[in-house]
Amino acid sequence: MNNKFIKYVCAFCIGVAFTSCDDLFEPAVENNLELDQMYSDPTFARGLLDNAYLLLSYDNNPSTDVATDDAVTNNNDDDYKRMATGSWSATLNPVSQWVRYHAIQYCNLMLENCDKVEWSYTSKSLKKMYEDNYRGNAYALRALHMYYLLRAHAGKVGGQLMGVPIHLQSETPESDFNVPRSTFKECVDQIMADLDKALEYLPEQYGDVSSDAVPAKYKSEGGNDAEYNRAFGNNHRGKIDGRIIAALKAQVAIFAASPAYASAEAMTYAQAAQLAAASLKYCGGISGLSQDGWKWYASAAIENMGATDPNPAELVWRGNVEENHNLETNNYPPSLYGNGRVNPTQNLVDAFPMANGYPITATASGYDATRPYEGRDPRLKTYILVNGETQGAAGAAINTATDATTLDGLNRENGRSTTTGYYLRKLLRSDINLDPSSTTSKKHLPARIRYTEIFLDYAEAANEAEGPKANVGGADFSAYDVIKAIRHRAGIGGADDPNYDPYLDECAESKEKMRELIRNERRLELCFENHRFWDLRRWNASLTEPAYGISIKTDATGGVTYTKFEAEKRSYQDYMNYGPIPYTEVQKYSNLQQNEGWK
Repeated sequence: MNNKFIKYVCAFCIGVAFTSCDDLFEPAVENNLELDQMYSDPTFARGLLDNAYLLLSYDNNPSTDVATDDAVTNNNDDDYKRMATGSWSATLNPVSQWVRYHAIQYCNLMLENCDKVEWSYTSKSLKKMYEDNYRGNAYALRALHMYYLLRAHAGKVGGQLMGVPIHLQSETPESDFNVPRSTFKECVDQIMADLDKALEYLPEQYGDVSSDAVPAKYKSEGGNDAEYNRAFGNNHRGKIDGRIIAALKAQVAIFAASPAYASAEAMTYAQAAQLAAASLKYCGGISGLSQDGWKWYASAAIENMGATDPNPAELVWRGNVEENHNLETNNYPPSLYGNGRVNPTQNLVDAFPMANGYPITATASGYDATRPYEGRDPRLKTYILVNGETQGAAGAAINTATDATTLDGLNRENGRSTTTGYYLRKLLRSDINLDPSSTTSKKHLPARIRYTEIFLDYAEAANEAEGPKANVGGADFSAYDVIKAIRHRAGIGGADDPNYDPYLDECAESKEKMRELIRNERRLELCFENHRFWDLRRWNASLTEPAYGISIKTDATGGVTYTKFEAEKRSYQDYMNYGPIPYTEVQKYSNLQQNEGWK
């Protein structure tokens, strides 16, 4: 932890800035608020937790995929591009999460001081409700930020899998900052303990209730429905609750049980399956899989969604609805006034099967290399803009060919045109106009956690624990059932017959074949949602697969040729399955050991 930061946070609370209300303070805010100011100033106290939320990393930015075999970017200054092509180091680390110790400091301050604050509430029962809300969120946020730290910085020291330093008390300028790293297992245990502790204080789901639904622990102190709704009602939706905690536990468990971390024995696949199954009970299991969940971002319902509305069925946790055109400006093709930043690879395109479920390499697939986009998995054209398909409010056809006459063609303009022959479609609104004379904005709904992700967590864990067709962890469905449901809703195997998926049946004959299929389905369903980079590393899978593109040309007779080419090399070393501890931190603290391979 940066002790300079500690001095600042103990001198004044940056959290109040989250209110964006400079006029709350007269004269203007100065760095003269002592920490005990929070005891008499609830706004100051709330700012601590607000800042822990602000430091969350969820967004609708598909950037990390350009560090994998799924995408490249036409922006030569992009840090993820530099990381993937050989510049990743302990001093250049765009996936570093060390700043999360700032959030953990905020959480610890809240936990230590919550009951000292003179909350401006009218009754003892309401005060208790709000204290429980803040305390529960502080435990949950501390766990979540620790998970991000662990995922980014865990690694081996002397052959042992180590985690990161654990901080359970707030720090002062007098604290000892030369703290050694805890083991990986100790970190996972602490994350789970914090999540369990959070459940003691938080509701299963935020929402207004009638008096007969007010929990007994508040009723016994005179609490009523009006007070409960103020402390835990609709206006708190978006904060962490019991359903979100169940999903977070599933995320942590599948991560810890994965091949790269299994040696620590922090979690087993059987435990991961059990925790994923517990989370999936909240959506009703297989029958609750949202049928349009694979394209939630394009739902017309988003246009009428407000901040306190319930989540769509696909989403466990969502960010705020935002009305803008940022993603489109970054990723629309240049003919539509975009910058074409994220370019899907041929690797990813080839990973989409045919509509009959077979991979394009299988004889039974019916794949025709002269018509490579016909008869494919419907998710392909939904997630990736391929040559000849339309985009934008006017439905303009986009020509990505090498001999295209517009800037949309392959490598036509540095920093704007596609470098792979493809443009991004997933997450984008296709009804936005970026023409400077008539620019429009539309609502976007960032997905923090999707139920589809948890279904895929369960499928992976259940298959590894007991095989393709075993019901594991209290679930009444198997890995096979999950993958069949996900593929069927996308139109795989015949939309009229949910039982027709012969390739899935082939894969279900062995754990190894099923593993390959589950991983591929995860790749497709979660593409451009900041999962691929972390998945490859936790699986100990290769990071060095080159990124390929496609060159499309029309000859004099009108025939079209498709030529695969290497768009960008990937330059990773084996030790990079574990990320580095920041160089500056290792230099400052002798007890903070660097992961093997990093300097």
